[in-house]
Amino acid sequence: MKKILRATLLVLVATGLTACGNDTGSEGSSGNGSGAGSSNVEVGENVLVAYFTEPEETGTDALAGASRVVEEGEVVGNTQFLAQIISDEMGGELFQIDTVQEYPADHDELVDQGEEEQSENARPELAAGIENLDDYDTIFVGYPNWFSDLPMPMYTFFESHDFAGKTIIPFSTHGGSGLSGTIGTIEDLQPDATVYGNALSISRGEVADSRQEIVDWVNGI
Repeated sequence: MKKILRATLLVLVATGLTACGNDTGSEGSSGNGSGAGSSNVEVGENVLVAYFTEPEETGTDALAGASRVVEEGEVVGNTQFLAQIISDEMGGELFQIDTVQEYPADHDELVDQGEEEQSENARPELAAGIENLDDYDTIFVGYPNWFSDLPMPMYTFFESHDFAGKTIIPFSTHGGSGLSGTIGTIEDLQPDATVYGNALSISRGEVADSRQEIVDWVNGI
């Protein structure tokens, strides 16, 4: 398996917790978030697949579609599941965004903490960043949609890395809100990067059966 780099990003690491059960909106797959982003991008040879994820261990049923998937006996987070397939298709290196602080594995507790951090507009400290960012020209970035927004650790991630001149291709998991306005938010946080607007967004209840959809999306970029 490809080397998994670990950077620690913070809080609410939860792949498909997406919107933490407070999502509102239609369930979608791929599509523009608020009409933002570019529909025409070039994917370079040097690809990194960065993702923010942590499967919940208690308080939910993986088979019912929470923030994790059982894949060949291994429990992985929803966004991690997407990232691994994208990496396999693209030949890109995986970069797992972790948190410095250990967060609750229980669904309800994680939801509460995520909501509190959003209300405080928190910027969790990163334990590490992408040390070799200059080596990549295309970065797939995966995250759950929480409360119709990026998880607050993703703000820290984007604010602490300069993606100027690079292509950012977002992918997301959600509990009902789709992409919300996250594509536009990423553009605001990285104004000198090209952000792909036709991002992939998959409902957490559909992640386990989404392999072909992910492959088709990657091949369609």
